[in-house]
Amino acid sequence: MTGSLAGTLAGPGAAVATLPATGAQNLAWLLLAFPAAGAAILLLGGKRTNAWGHLLGCATSLAAFGYGVVAFVAMLGYPAAKRSREVRVYDWIPAIGRFHVPLGLRLDQLSICFVLLITGVGSLILIYAIGYMSHDPERRRFFGYLNLFIAAMLLLVLADNYVALYAGWEGVGLASYLLIGFWQFKPSAAVAAKKAFIANRVGDLGLSLAIMLMFFTFGSVSFSGVFSAVHTASGGTVTAIGLLLLLGACGKSAQLPLQSWLLDAMEGPTPVSALIHAATMVTAGVYLIVRSAPIFNLSSDARLAVTIVGAATLLFGAIIGCAKDDIKKALAGSTMSQIGYMMLAAGLGPVGYALAIAHLLSHGFFKAGLFLGAGSVKHGMNDEVDMRRFGGLATVMKITFVTFTFGYLAIIGIPPFSGFFTKDPIIDAAYSKGGTSGAILGTAALLGAGITAFYMTRVMLMTFGGKRRWDDGMHPHEAPPVMTSPMVILAIGSLCAGGFLMLSNRLIDFLQPLVGTPPLSHGFFTPVSDVALAVVVVGAALGWLMYGRREVPVTAPRGSFVTVAARKDLYGDALNESVLMRPGQWLARLSVYFDNRGIDGLVNTVAAAMGGSSGRMRKVQTGFVRSYALSMLIGALLLVGALLLVRL
Repeated sequence: MTGSLAGTLAGPGAAVATLPATGAQNLAWLLLAFPAAGAAILLLGGKRTNAWGHLLGCATSLAAFGYGVVAFVAMLGYPAAKRSREVRVYDWIPAIGRFHVPLGLRLDQLSICFVLLITGVGSLILIYAIGYMSHDPERRRFFGYLNLFIAAMLLLVLADNYVALYAGWEGVGLASYLLIGFWQFKPSAAVAAKKAFIANRVGDLGLSLAIMLMFFTFGSVSFSGVFSAVHTASGGTVTAIGLLLLLGACGKSAQLPLQSWLLDAMEGPTPVSALIHAATMVTAGVYLIVRSAPIFNLSSDARLAVTIVGAATLLFGAIIGCAKDDIKKALAGSTMSQIGYMMLAAGLGPVGYALAIAHLLSHGFFKAGLFLGAGSVKHGMNDEVDMRRFGGLATVMKITFVTFTFGYLAIIGIPPFSGFFTKDPIIDAAYSKGGTSGAILGTAALLGAGITAFYMTRVMLMTFGGKRRWDDGMHPHEAPPVMTSPMVILAIGSLCAGGFLMLSNRLIDFLQPLVGTPPLSHGFFTPVSDVALAVVVVGAALGWLMYGRREVPVTAPRGSFVTVAARKDLYGDALNESVLMRPGQWLARLSVYFDNRGIDGLVNTVAAAMGGSSGRMRKVQTGFVRSYALSMLIGALLLVGALLLVRL
């Protein structure tokens, strides 16, 4: 393969020149400095910051968002092909042989999209948390962890090399551990935090091995160095790197087979759930795949693996969402499913990269709105999360009901809400892949859309519709304005974001220099889109028939085998236990046995033999001269006899 042809196949991202930053973008390090400084002050300042810590946490995030807007406007002032800019901060790891890692920040079309999402939606979530955590004595520490989370995620998406990205990657894992287990006095929260941490370590191993393989193959870990040389590697090496990156993405984005931690992560405070699901952690895997587009463009096998993982997970999460009575866990299943759509799109290559990012951005609005709505319901229902004990809340919590409805219509894809403009093109692109694989992937995405409409209709009706099923001691009430104001803004995004991004190919054209222009025309109200809309209507109708026309029992019926399996997360934990945990225990026990009976046994045997031999030889030492003389005589006779035999 010639260099020029390989470079073409690697995609536009491999050939885009990264220029030094100028003007306002030179201060891009402020994007990290603001939330990092907030985290340091709040976590090191102690109780002295309790009175105003929550305000500082919001202010630092808003400051980062403000600078992100400034950097974005500056970027629009450059020609499309010259918008990728680099800010060199300092030499992080000085040259050790060929290994040299400067800490640099890469401001380009992809990173700025994530910067605005992380800081914009993140700031709304932090403002909401002022009210949600108002009675928590550790609110200041909570906001410190949130600032740390945002700073780590910003490092992840702004880094100009894979090692710095990995540092942000691990920072996100640490922050999620701290936040999921924030109420560590609850055993369930402590266990959930450990589960998330351990599951992500499995994925992190894949990412770290991919980085090592990159350096071994290309002698570089920078994006520019790897992408410019990737065409020189063998097909097997490129595929291996792609599959290892996919493993890392599966851990952070809760994709099969590393998805089980996401549902348990709902033990953390609701603002944490919103931040993880909408603006930070689970979006990191999608970012990694799209950022590494030049690698995946050269490996059809790696891309196929990404599409399979995405298609399987979108169905897996949707089915789980159908059986959850915990409102937060039902939304967690939907996140798993929606990230599956993004992974499916990213696996389609240049056809789908921009579609994946479009759905990720619109999902940030409606999923944050849905989680904050769930938190508002929980806040008004004395921390109750069982939807079977809700019902009739539409008339009691009117703002929450309206904003949640906007998120509901967006996620199921009803026009003109956001999901219609970003999810339906993914279904269309999957079918456009052609052949058997295209038919399978498209059908999976289409079926997922129908299931999404069913379980989200179920959530709406069980929470806001029907008769009141709460206890007499409960007094549902609307959340305070500090909580409802962010929900209203996110509801507006749920309505407008998708159309704004996709109409006139606005986002596709913006990302084109990095990921390429899809060769297909993704119009709206295409035949596939019409079928998808019909499937959504059918799914919503089934949900209404089952939960709108019938009275919802307070105690969940046992249900069919599929229902039971879905309630148990389709036995994901049981599978992990059987495939990973139990074999690990057996291996550990075998290692202990081998160590005790093999290594220690050999050492002890030698020691015992030496001890026994010395004990027996010690008996020869009698202390009598006549015995020694007799021994010497016998030895001399034996020696003389041996010499005579030799001569004969």
